[in-house]
Amino acid sequence: MTPAARVQAAIELLDAVIAAARTGGAPADRLIADYFRQRRYAGSKDRRAVRELVYRAIRACGPVPRDGRAAMCRLALEDAALPPLFDGSPHGPAPIGPGEEAADAGLAPAWLEEALAGSAIAGDEARALLGRAPLDLRVNRLKADRATLDLPEPGDVLAAPDGLRFPAGTAVDRWTAYREGAVEIQDHGSQLACIAVGARPGETVIDLCAGGGGKTLALAAAMENRGTLVASDTDRARLSRLGPRAQRAGAGMIESVLLDPGREAEGLARFAGQADAVLVDAPCSGTGTWRRNPEARWRLDPAALTRFAAVQDRLLAIAAGLVRPGGRLVFVTCSLLDAEGAERIAAFLSERPDWRAERPDLPLGRERGAGLRLTPGHDDTDGFFIARAARAC
Repeated sequence: MTPAARVQAAIELLDAVIAAARTGGAPADRLIADYFRQRRYAGSKDRRAVRELVYRAIRACGPVPRDGRAAMCRLALEDAALPPLFDGSPHGPAPIGPGEEAADAGLAPAWLEEALAGSAIAGDEARALLGRAPLDLRVNRLKADRATLDLPEPGDVLAAPDGLRFPAGTAVDRWTAYREGAVEIQDHGSQLACIAVGARPGETVIDLCAGGGGKTLALAAAMENRGTLVASDTDRARLSRLGPRAQRAGAGMIESVLLDPGREAEGLARFAGQADAVLVDAPCSGTGTWRRNPEARWRLDPAALTRFAAVQDRLLAIAAGLVRPGGRLVFVTCSLLDAEGAERIAAFLSERPDWRAERPDLPLGRERGAGLRLTPGHDDTDGFFIARAARAC
């Protein structure tokens, strides 16, 4: 592909990303993979270059752009090498016309920027949301030790006891240690969220919204494969990924429970009042993950945020019914909005006098309401709100 053809390919992909953002379609990474699956002639350098252009253009735009060309024109205003590539060549984009409007720059749609600012995410903290995330690994202590594990590349030691950091794009999936389950890809913030649970060997622990099981595997390692660990979710496809991952990790004590939406408490009734700890890694807006999924900020609207908050309240109530007297609940969202963090745990505690907040003892993060908040700008992790509450004996 010529440089101009790469720009045109990025424009076509941006059209698809924008349409998907408006309709709730596939995420950008899947759209990019599908695009090149149908264009086998594109080499690896072409694919990398086009992908980079797409994500740079997404990050350059605040509100949802009119179309892919407007998004790429915005990027062209910031990169002097791009305008000459709008050359009208057979596989390139038409020249940029006099007065042609580029998409608006910014952090996000205006309402969302205001909501973040109201949650003390502005200035450098806000700009950090659109940087590039590093690649973090968790050494699986069921199979290895961070101090002695031999990896093809040295990683930076993180504050989490099993964490290592590598540059974005490091091909860890080709490493023997990854294939054999000695390491798992997991953001540093996610690792710290698991530490907040304080899972111990022999306990009964429930990962209420387990998804693909990344945090479940970390809990299994903390429990040294001893006790009862339940991974539950309403998403069959995501939960089905846990089995092969657990086998690779040597985590044989995990019980997967597929829940019916709206009937989650019934599906976990046998654990009512029995759990030592319940992790509620609740569905949320994902504002803390924009470094990895920058187009996610185009998929939100105020109504969606209200729905997320309602789901979080409901899941907290379900979790409370599972915790034994003297047990604990850990509430986590990968959001930087108080409406999905500090406000939710405050509402939970205000309605339950037999529960009290316990400040998570973590090496990173700053107090936010009754919990802690991790941010890309301050902690160089994904954005998380983490709160812990204990039920009276």
